[in-house]
Amino acid sequence: MIEAAGVTHAPLDRRLKFSEPRVAIVHYWLVAMRGGERVVEHLLDLYPGADLFTHVIDADRMAPRIRAAKVTTSFINRLPFSRRFYQYYLPLMPIALEEFDLSDYDLVISSESGPAKGVITRPGSLHVCYCHSPMRYIWDHYHQYKGEANLLARAVMPAMYHRMRQWDFASSARVDRFAANSNFVKQRIEKVWRRDAEVIHPPVQTNLFTPSVETGDFYLWVGQLVPYKRPDIAVDAFTRSGLPLVMVGAGGMAAALMKRAGPNITFVDRMDFNQLRQAYARCKALVMTAEEDFGITPVEAMASGRPVIAYGRGGALDSVIDGQTGLYFAEQSASAVVDAAERLERFLPDFDPRDSIARAREFAPHHFAEKMKALTQL
Repeated sequence: MIEAAGVTHAPLDRRLKFSEPRVAIVHYWLVAMRGGERVVEHLLDLYPGADLFTHVIDADRMAPRIRAAKVTTSFINRLPFSRRFYQYYLPLMPIALEEFDLSDYDLVISSESGPAKGVITRPGSLHVCYCHSPMRYIWDHYHQYKGEANLLARAVMPAMYHRMRQWDFASSARVDRFAANSNFVKQRIEKVWRRDAEVIHPPVQTNLFTPSVETGDFYLWVGQLVPYKRPDIAVDAFTRSGLPLVMVGAGGMAAALMKRAGPNITFVDRMDFNQLRQAYARCKALVMTAEEDFGITPVEAMASGRPVIAYGRGGALDSVIDGQTGLYFAEQSASAVVDAAERLERFLPDFDPRDSIARAREFAPHHFAEKMKALTQL
């Protein structure tokens, strides 16, 4: 039995199958290769014949595995400037999802962070939602996004997002089984949708990262320079401490951060994969200041044999082992990061890179594949 919001559903009525089930994968938008898109790649590996549905696609920015799939886009993809300003079409996405005809599919896997799970499936099919996060901008981060919006957006957001929340909650009942990418997201699913979820951590290609014989004296921060990632507290903390810090990433905060940063902080807007691998392997430690849903970068740093300084909330609690593969700090403030860096300096003589590498391997792709295969069993 599957329970949702206090309602018990009868077992799904399965039809006898004499051939491989038809599989559809629904992803919110395909405009950059980030964590959610990497999960889609692995889902396509699990189900090589699956068809892919999305609101918007920028094929030139997609990995070959995604470009090779049969992709169906919603009408959003035909609207002006949709590849760049897709989020402005958010109010139209519930309608767009419901227009996808999935009646021929036995298994539907929705990949949810933007609107994806609201598709309509036929009786007898199985709908599994892999949730990276309930939509932050309409739920727990709503007031932050509203505060950062322009005057026009702030005026329309209350009514628009109120309707989006109603649809988002209602559409959660269309899902038969939920997977959450961390215990943090599992708790948010229970809070927002009143649904249970199985924790299945996202796949990380840990075999692509190797430790270095020599390490440098610099700390490393990797991510988008946007408010919720909290790069400001990393810049302020290391400007105060004087310890070398390399900030890798681009975003709207870049210019302001460069002005307030001390000479010990180096900004690199982009590294290719080999450069990033070397940075992970040679850094003194990775610094993660955001409250992440899961967070791939700590696992990549640990796979490279390095420790992590992480804000002790969110997905980091699933990956970093405090006092063994890294250290937590308790609040998002420069003072807390300064303190954590000082503790890290004392911790390093006892740090064993093998512990971090072993921990990272627990998030290798085969673990994801085994658990998703079991959850999507018809």
